[in-house]
Amino acid sequence: MSQERAERLARMMATVPYMRFLGMTAELAGDEMTAILPFAPHLVGNTQLPALHGGVLGAFMEMTAVAQLSVREPQRRQPRTIDVTIEYLRPGRALTTYARADVRKVGRRIANVHVEAWQETRASPVAALRGHFLLSLAEE
Repeated sequence: MSQERAERLARMMATVPYMRFLGMTAELAGDEMTAILPFAPHLVGNTQLPALHGGVLGAFMEMTAVAQLSVREPQRRQPRTIDVTIEYLRPGRALTTYARADVRKVGRRIANVHVEAWQETRASPVAALRGHFLLSLAEE
């Protein structure tokens, strides 16, 4: 089962060009996925600090949620975003950023997912996302 999940994750990440643009990767341990966003100069939004662009952080967390849903459930197509709320808690500095998604509820058609992104210490998140995603499960 773990190998199947890893293959689903790899296929999904290969099909999203924006994930490649960001340089996003992921590590899988059982059904828990950690998304990784290595720092790159093209991701900077505020050159004075320097800090990651807020849109980059938001997209990274949204892609983390979609990737976690793909790992958890076989999908006919990638989950579609219904809505997201992002809390920017502190500047994302010029460092590698990590994120984990917690799938709170999966219904017949909609999933509720929370994501936290951090840099050096998981206890000090830089941003958080709460979102709803439309599912297209494989058996439908």
